[in-house]
Amino acid sequence: MTVQIFVPCFIDQLYPQTAFNMVAVLEKAGCDVSYNRNQTCCGQPAFNAGFRDEAREVCTKFLKDFSGSDYIVAPSASCVGFVRNYYAKLFDNSSQHNAVKDMQKRIFEFSEFMVNVIGIDNVGARLDAKATYHDSCAGLRECKIKEEPRRLLQKVKGLEIVEMNDVETCCGFGGSFAVKFEAISIGMADQKVNHAIATGAEYIISTDVSCLMHLDGYIKKKHLPIKTLHIADLLVQGWNE
Repeated sequence: MTVQIFVPCFIDQLYPQTAFNMVAVLEKAGCDVSYNRNQTCCGQPAFNAGFRDEAREVCTKFLKDFSGSDYIVAPSASCVGFVRNYYAKLFDNSSQHNAVKDMQKRIFEFSEFMVNVIGIDNVGARLDAKATYHDSCAGLRECKIKEEPRRLLQKVKGLEIVEMNDVETCCGFGGSFAVKFEAISIGMADQKVNHAIATGAEYIISTDVSCLMHLDGYIKKKHLPIKTLHIADLLVQGWNE
């Protein structure tokens, strides 16, 4: 199976190792991974800021860069959710309408692709730790992802997963929301992190680096005893032990 990978802006610029780790897991699962160097952004930042025409230009390039019949996999439910739920609005009654419908069937967030498409929930990872999982808004509400990442986490040897209170509540990032409403955003991060700490977890794990970046900034500012970890970074742990 050939898989095209999409590396979102956050990961490309700040957390490239997460992309490399996703590739490692996909290849271990038997996928032939392809990376188009011409790829850029999915268009979500411009769209969310209200620049619809500029977003449409970026999204048109995305449709071109990922044309074909291969699956598209990304380590971000936020980007996948944007393509699935908002491209149709941008390209309604346009010549790209059918291309959008086709892409919506081919694009997947990493954990749902592993579990739902190729049917693998155990990649031989090991991490002797206690962790809690954060449902990102995009993953839970836009991509309907709930059980898939948890199935992968349950198969990690040595890992104890505990659920935090209000697990489905937003972390407070929300893209530009964190900039426009800083005090509210920080308050939401405080609530989320303290719910996680209350479980005794050493790690907060999620499908979305944007959420984890926001929470990690709060954690480091307050010098709190917990870390963040993307699910792809977790699934490569312990392979050589």
